[in-house]
Amino acid sequence: MKVYTLVVELGRRTGDGLPKGATGAGLVCYAAGHDEAEAVRETVAILKQAEMAPLDVTGYGTIEDRLAEGHQIDDEERGLMDRALAENSVIIAQMTPWFGDRPDEGMPLQ
Repeated sequence: MKVYTLVVELGRRTGDGLPKGATGAGLVCYAAGHDEAEAVRETVAILKQAEMAPLDVTGYGTIEDRLAEGHQIDDEERGLMDRALAENSVIIAQMTPWFGDRPDEGMPLQ
């Protein structure tokens, strides 16, 4: 198992818990999996169970991949990655709501 860094774009869906007026959100997630495809599948499944509407997922690879790309990874981020691996889970590290500044602005609730 490895941990993959994923950025998920969310649309709106009734009951998604996003702030009023938001047109969607971006999530940074750390997800455990045997490969990146499995990590993506698990992340999407969990987000759908949480009444969220994942639209797109971009993978940034493992910690080794990111370090090879020159990414700076602090101790807090490493700790969240370690937790995702230890718990075989998906950790949402950051959520940024969008308020009309995304291409999906005005997308109806699903």
